[in-house]
Amino acid sequence: MTATSTKALEGIRVLDMTHVQSGPSATQLLAWLGADVVKLEAPTGDITRKQLRDLPDVDSLYFTMLNCNKRSITLNTKTERGKEILTELIRRSDVMVENFGPGAVDRMGFTWDRIQEINPRIVYASIKGFGEGPYTNFKAYEVVAQAMGGSMATTGFEDGPPLATGAQIGDSGTGVHAVAGILAALYQRERTGRGQRVNVAMQHAVLNLCRVKLRDQQRLAHGPLAEYPNEDFGDEVPRSGNASGGGQPGWAVKCAPGGPNDYVYVIVQPVGWQPLSELIGRPELAADPEWATPEARLPKLGKMFQLIEEWSSTLPKWEVLERLNAHNIPCGPILSTREIIEDRSLVANEMVVTVPHPERGDFVTVGSPLKLSDSPVEVTSSPLLGEHNEEVYVGELGLGDEEVRLLKTNGVI
Repeated sequence: MTATSTKALEGIRVLDMTHVQSGPSATQLLAWLGADVVKLEAPTGDITRKQLRDLPDVDSLYFTMLNCNKRSITLNTKTERGKEILTELIRRSDVMVENFGPGAVDRMGFTWDRIQEINPRIVYASIKGFGEGPYTNFKAYEVVAQAMGGSMATTGFEDGPPLATGAQIGDSGTGVHAVAGILAALYQRERTGRGQRVNVAMQHAVLNLCRVKLRDQQRLAHGPLAEYPNEDFGDEVPRSGNASGGGQPGWAVKCAPGGPNDYVYVIVQPVGWQPLSELIGRPELAADPEWATPEARLPKLGKMFQLIEEWSSTLPKWEVLERLNAHNIPCGPILSTREIIEDRSLVANEMVVTVPHPERGDFVTVGSPLKLSDSPVEVTSSPLLGEHNEEVYVGELGLGDEEVRLLKTNGVI
């Protein structure tokens, strides 16, 4: 970083009225891009400060890992003075983000029309569970969004129940979509001078991430999906285990010694079949017309991966990885959460970072996946509840020390 360079979003003030995961994941990304993110919390704090605690009376990892690089202020927006202060905060902000239930901010007295009156340049982003329609008022949670966005119906094995994915595509996936909308609105403001409304629904974000399954739903009209290992097809896309369903067949094959994550995911490209057949000790399959072409192998994907697994199951996954990579065969080991947290390359890439916290000591968190050459990210600790009340209320809004003391006594902050 040169002496003259600044962070990408330096000078952008974000009023963060989010809680739990979908909203905080979005505002944390904005903070990592250089925005000044002021997290507005009720005097009792974001509910996740106390959820899933591993240490008594210390902010949970749930909270700390979603709220790095932010400032925290407390405000009771149900009080008249709280509403006046919120009005001033809106006036001074470039972006406002919230993920309350539908209509909650309107009921506070802050409709989009009112917010525009206060600050015509503000970008007001809302994350909701669903769009307008019969689902609008449904309670939205991570796995509910996965269920209703197409993910669960297409995840798992054919003879088993629908499954959730460990990736938080409903919450954090929606947060990333919200960031894209916010950045686009800020860019458009450069031309128009006006802010705008940004709405992102969790169901919609999951659906966007499941678009290939809608592709396959339409392909079904023309017959079975040959790239899937399934034998029977009805009128909807089936669960297909670890098959990608894409143009190149892939599967997770077992490795030694057979632990829960002793697997390597292998993709068989046309060019990779000859070296792969040699590796597994079946070189004759490279020229066998029953196996030599992708078209010949397609009806026998299960048998093909069984042959590969008979070889891979005798070797540790890192050795399987080494041998496959030596022949440019696409593959990847299944990395457990423990292996990821200890992965030296992820640490070196600042994707697994250790952050000091004033009360819990060091904790490990995920670093910024957005790498900008002129806007590097240093992950700093999440704020304590109300840690920046004086800094914001006295130093920036110009309230007197005595008024701040009274606000605290009266339960406004």
